[in-house]
Amino acid sequence: MKVLTLNIPDSLDVDNLDLAMLVATRLYEQGKLSLGQAAELAGLTKRTFAEMLGRYNVSIFNYPASDLSKDVANA
Repeated sequence: MKVLTLNIPDSLDVDNLDLAMLVATRLYEQGKLSLGQAAELAGLTKRTFAEMLGRYNVSIFNYPASDLSKDVANA
């Protein structure tokens, strides 16, 4: 796993969990990480991560609309 070190200004007033969640939710939203991978990146359980997604305006249903229409057609 890669390690990243960031220098965050003290005036930003963001804690480590919030920064981890911001990165993890963005990568999850982009489909680059699964729910489990994003939860691990944030240092949380899958359940806790899923429950916190709403606070970051990210839907747990990370499913492209094109896939949904294919599923409906195949049902």
